[in-house]
Amino acid sequence: MKILEILTERRKTGNAGELAAKKFYKKNGYKILKTNYVAVGYEIDIIAQNKEYTVFCEVKTRTLGKENLKEPRPASSVTQTKQRKIITAAKYFLGTIKRGRKIRFDVIEVFLDDSSKVSKLNFLEAAFNFDTAYQR
Repeated sequence: MKILEILTERRKTGNAGELAAKKFYKKNGYKILKTNYVAVGYEIDIIAQNKEYTVFCEVKTRTLGKENLKEPRPASSVTQTKQRKIITAAKYFLGTIKRGRKIRFDVIEVFLDDSSKVSKLNFLEAAFNFDTAYQR
């Protein structure tokens, strides 16, 4: 059994956020190429594409009222280490498709209310890139 198939409360929350993020991309003219793409041991939540970009997106979902005081916002958990893992998996994915589009790494923050409905979605376009992931 794959770890992503085990529906813990945390995974259910993540699934709700990823569904909201996919809807956001589709509404904005993107085609979803892959979800929960795993390569070389690393996972990318969403890979989407429009006429100009191939986008690799990390989705961070939180329930309002259950925020972590050590984490000022969900996107802050996308550390340089996490960015490097996403970039590594993205390079692998890019080796399997026809190139021609620009590449972008987004983060989408999704906030759910107590009934697991989307309360707010923050789209952080081009949230990181190769340079920010590898700077010291």
